[in-house]
Amino acid sequence: MGATWLRAAAVDLRAGRLRGPRLEIRTPSPSTPETVTWEIGRLVAEVAAATSSTLAAPLGIGVPTPVVGGRTMTAANIDHAWIGYHAVERISASLGRPVTVVNDADAAGVAEMRFGAGAGHRGVAMIVTLGTGIGTALFVEGRLVPNLELGHLELGGEDAEHRAAASAKSRRQLGWTAWAADLDAYLRHLDRLIWPDLFILGGGISRQAEKFIPLLTVRAPVVPARLRNDAGIIGAALVAAERT
Repeated sequence: MGATWLRAAAVDLRAGRLRGPRLEIRTPSPSTPETVTWEIGRLVAEVAAATSSTLAAPLGIGVPTPVVGGRTMTAANIDHAWIGYHAVERISASLGRPVTVVNDADAAGVAEMRFGAGAGHRGVAMIVTLGTGIGTALFVEGRLVPNLELGHLELGGEDAEHRAAASAKSRRQLGWTAWAADLDAYLRHLDRLIWPDLFILGGGISRQAEKFIPLLTVRAPVVPARLRNDAGIIGAALVAAERT
């Protein structure tokens, strides 16, 4: 679940890739829990039909908010009804099956660290997802530190995601050099806070990494995500399988 798109697919957990087509629809507006849950149920049924998957398979949902005790805690880019919402309990009840709900950047990070650009990396790695907003996931010696919301750090007097997210590039009509300067300032801020050994940049814009990563001057190495927009789906499925 994102602020702009809902995406769903069946996942090959052993290979770390999608098993069949990725289906997507626009996130409904307003993006209340009830309307989003209804659309998720429809997408899951369509995925199951397209891939001959069983509806009893583990179902993971990545959401753009910290998840604590099954509750979604914030709502920066989605309807405020998600704040404090008992997501696991209520979505499970609505869909009639157990679900796992995880922060979307954490889900993407799990996938990248297991099957993508972070596979085999030890030390401190930070995944930064660039989309409508900015998601962050931190891994220390391969272990996730969950629910970091570092896209809301202040940069130039406003939330960093308002300046450095992929959506900020198009909204502000910036070229690659100007946008990369803001992204670089944000990454250098993270670098001084966390001192990671590696940054992995994800989101759809990572497909064009050659246009902006060479412009970055941050101390730590920066690489594009390998799983790109599939990472969140794959990671949510991995987390769901481990918790089921």
